[in-house]
Amino acid sequence: MWAVGIGIILLYNLLIFYIGYNIWVWLKHISGDRKSIKIIFWVVLIIFAYSFVISRWLDESLFFTWLGAIWLSLFYFLILLLPLANIAIFLRRFTKIKKEKFVKWTGNFLIIVIVGSFFFGVFNAYSPAEKTYQVQIPKQSAGKQSLKIIMASDMHFGDLSGARQAKKLVEYINAEKPDLVLFPGDIIDDDITPFLEQGIPGILKQIKAPAYASLGNHDRDDVDLVKIFNNSGMRVLDDEVLDLPEGITLVGRKDRGYQDVVRAELSELMKQVDISKPVFLLEHQPYDLDIAEKNGVDLILSGHTHRGQVAPGNLITNMIFENDWGYLKKGRLQSIVSSGYGVWGLPLRIGTRSEIVQINVTFNPSIR
Repeated sequence: MWAVGIGIILLYNLLIFYIGYNIWVWLKHISGDRKSIKIIFWVVLIIFAYSFVISRWLDESLFFTWLGAIWLSLFYFLILLLPLANIAIFLRRFTKIKKEKFVKWTGNFLIIVIVGSFFFGVFNAYSPAEKTYQVQIPKQSAGKQSLKIIMASDMHFGDLSGARQAKKLVEYINAEKPDLVLFPGDIIDDDITPFLEQGIPGILKQIKAPAYASLGNHDRDDVDLVKIFNNSGMRVLDDEVLDLPEGITLVGRKDRGYQDVVRAELSELMKQVDISKPVFLLEHQPYDLDIAEKNGVDLILSGHTHRGQVAPGNLITNMIFENDWGYLKKGRLQSIVSSGYGVWGLPLRIGTRSEIVQINVTFNPSIR
């Protein structure tokens, strides 16, 4: 374990040097190779590169949290683009273009691409799209024969996604007038303090429809989160089963990411369930769809994946999860996975979009 950690640290520092060297080569063609500037450059780069670590030491400093988020975004772009720039500079030797001029304009072009991509990614992250699914459940409901559900996962309320995003979510939900609101995990981003200090519990209390939630792998802190979330206007189901007036049974599971918490087997929870009724499952991480299908779950709602958040992360999530985003039917089980409402680590999305999910459910036993 120590060897892996040391290897990651060494690799990270090598990448920092690779990035720094390339930036300095470009700066030399603008300002000249002055020793005083070179020292300042490397000091600033090292502080920038470790700003996300410094934020932890300074008790989640808002300044260093955002500085770290911007660095991680820049790091992402540079790791993708610098090798292409290096290849282009190498191929320049087969042309008549002077090296100094080519390096300067390659660097300028990278800046334009990175700045443009950053703002595009921020737009994707903080301007959620609406994703709608039509779902038919082959069972009779004792309540309504159709339900309008709003689902939002992975809000990650904290320093990067605060009160403004919470208000935007609540306004959307109330405008749509759903029958149910479901939050399958990652309501906060590890630390409850920004959630409370920004008054987000009071904002979420303004949701007019009944709201239910399960916990995700980032819903953790040294406090009673279930109590705090319940006092925020939602009902948290933490390995619990609840029969709703809307005619469905809702099951909410503990997240599998808690290594120090034993969660109940789904088969044990389902012993409390009449599977002749529609059964919806809140499961933060979209694993074990076959187990859910075997136990009679009709609809499983998940998040967690962010659909990779930034490309090519979507290729990785697609390999890990049977359904990493969108809709999948597996036997009688139907799975919906959201790309998430918030962000983690980086304040941007590339190749994905933050989203709010609307699910229009109809109950029709004749389609068995």
